[in-house]
Amino acid sequence: MKIVAKVAALAAVSMIALNASSAGAEEITEFRIGILGGENASDRLRAYECLETKTADLLGVPVKLFAPADYNGVIEGLLGGNLDLAWLGASGYAKVYLTDPEAVDPVLVKVNVDGGYGYYSIGFSRVDSEINSLEDMKGKVFGFGDPNSTSGYLIPSIAIPQEGYSMEKGEYFGDVVFTGGHEQTIVAVSNGDIDAGVTWADGLGEWEDGYNSGALRKASDAGLVDMTELQQIWRSPVIPEGPIVLSKKLPEDVKVKMTGLIASMNSIDPDCAYNIAAGETKGFMPITHEAYVNIIEARKAKNKN
Repeated sequence: MKIVAKVAALAAVSMIALNASSAGAEEITEFRIGILGGENASDRLRAYECLETKTADLLGVPVKLFAPADYNGVIEGLLGGNLDLAWLGASGYAKVYLTDPEAVDPVLVKVNVDGGYGYYSIGFSRVDSEINSLEDMKGKVFGFGDPNSTSGYLIPSIAIPQEGYSMEKGEYFGDVVFTGGHEQTIVAVSNGDIDAGVTWADGLGEWEDGYNSGALRKASDAGLVDMTELQQIWRSPVIPEGPIVLSKKLPEDVKVKMTGLIASMNSIDPDCAYNIAAGETKGFMPITHEAYVNIIEARKAKNKN
């Protein structure tokens, strides 16, 4: 495993060094990391403390973590040049790219324990709700996370109607609501505030654990839900895991160092890798823009509707 991680780190460093865009002329005085919404801010900040410390040691500058209330806060931070690094969902990356193709470079992607980098939008309900599939959701309240979430909105908003269930409020579901994030959706379903919702998971491992990684795993680890009280009622087609992105304005040595650090994380600090990857992972490997062309086209088509 350590050899794999080291090879991935070297490959990632080599790729960004060879394919880097123009270098920033000035040295950085601080490094700013954005953390997507989906769970409460204190938990997000706590999960990234290890990366904050390692980045400060590596770059020799103060590191600041930002945990905005929603996905758009991170997206706008990257577009406005106020953030240097973030792990985006594929739809979030699509929004950044469609707004400004010169804002960020995708450099790494989380690798699942099976070696792939796909994941799923998972529809789920309470076991005692008698909702076992979308067929049981007629007239019920369906919860989605954030409008900029890939698994929490974009993909299910396309895939569910393709299965014959309209996403227009009142046409099939009694209501379609946004909860604000993955954690909020999970808690709302668990508490019976909504009938069902969608969130993300790698789909590997055991349901009772919240799968190996994803929002369900984080909620289970945090003791927010008892997974035996929830059940899966829908699963999307496979989705490409979102990229870790770096601002194109960063100096090249900073890009290389940060790419190498995160690519090596599973080897040098497995607990930190677990925290920032939202569960079990085989590490991080290089990724390029081409992996997200289909998601970009899906988001572009959605924006036209």
